[in-house]
Amino acid sequence: MVGIITYGAYIPRYRIKVEEITRVWGANAADVTGGLGVFEKSVPDLDEDAATIAVEAARNALKRRNIDPEQIGAVYVGSESHPYAVKPTACTVGEAIGATPNMTAADFEFACKAGTAAIQTCMGLVKSKMIPYGLAIGSDVSQGAPGDALEYTAAAGGAAFIIGNDDPIAMIHHTCSFTSDTPDFWRREGQDYPRHGGRFTGDPGYFKHVKGASMLLLEQTKKTPKNYTYAVFHQPNAKFPQKVAKDLGFTSEQIKPGLVVPKLGNTYSGASPVGLAATLDIAKPGDTIFVCSFGSGAGSDAFDIEVTDAIASGDFHRDAAPSVQQLLKDPIYLDYAQYAKHKGKIVMQS
Repeated sequence: MVGIITYGAYIPRYRIKVEEITRVWGANAADVTGGLGVFEKSVPDLDEDAATIAVEAARNALKRRNIDPEQIGAVYVGSESHPYAVKPTACTVGEAIGATPNMTAADFEFACKAGTAAIQTCMGLVKSKMIPYGLAIGSDVSQGAPGDALEYTAAAGGAAFIIGNDDPIAMIHHTCSFTSDTPDFWRREGQDYPRHGGRFTGDPGYFKHVKGASMLLLEQTKKTPKNYTYAVFHQPNAKFPQKVAKDLGFTSEQIKPGLVVPKLGNTYSGASPVGLAATLDIAKPGDTIFVCSFGSGAGSDAFDIEVTDAIASGDFHRDAAPSVQQLLKDPIYLDYAQYAKHKGKIVMQS
């Protein structure tokens, strides 16, 4: 019965349209939006980072269910944009929600799948009865160099999941992973922006690993795509998850609720967690959800999830925190100069 006890998401209100970025760099807006399927992306406020986003997502999770924070025995934050190179984001989150000091904490890094790796770790700790609850978060204020292709999609946001076995709203029946040393995307210590090997991004990176983990899960659970109500795949853009879903045999209707990238952008470690949160926002008891993340470097984590009656019970208050769709509403649009200021792309002389 290990599963998701409650969940929450957070997305900054600021946005920039892809066509505004193309205007500055002289690219063709129709070609870029048509090729990526992304039309705008979230931008962090001047005082927002991966830690503040993680805190807000965790607080939204706690609003939905009466969980004693002191019973959260582990806090893990997955991100590739932690505010500090040496100082854990997880401790800040634990302090902010009242879970300290009797807890274990760590920051996770595995590119865009660090959040789902945190979920797997919490599952193990709960299943072994070492802790009552574990908090797993995927949160990022992802980076893209000015003028680089990544700048069109690199966004900000995150989602938090409290994992336990006390009447979960969604049981995680099974999980598995598929990992290799594939150099499709990296950032060295001290570098402001990541680099990517373009020819490794698609087939050797994303598609090989997402298909590998997905087919492994289907094989181990003896299920097919038809056994699932919904499916969520890592979404660096809108085209990749739609293609991999079709290749695996999932329909566009199955992935529609969790495909939020067109108006959100790629939230990196938050991408598939936010997609799962958006799906849980509409899920009903008995619905089944297939999830597969992807992290450059490279690896994928796949999950077999079943929604329980607890999601519709009086103990769980889904409307107590904003849904992903509500968080995407009423954006404040920035021009490129304001966006550059928000993202710290303008470096002042010290």
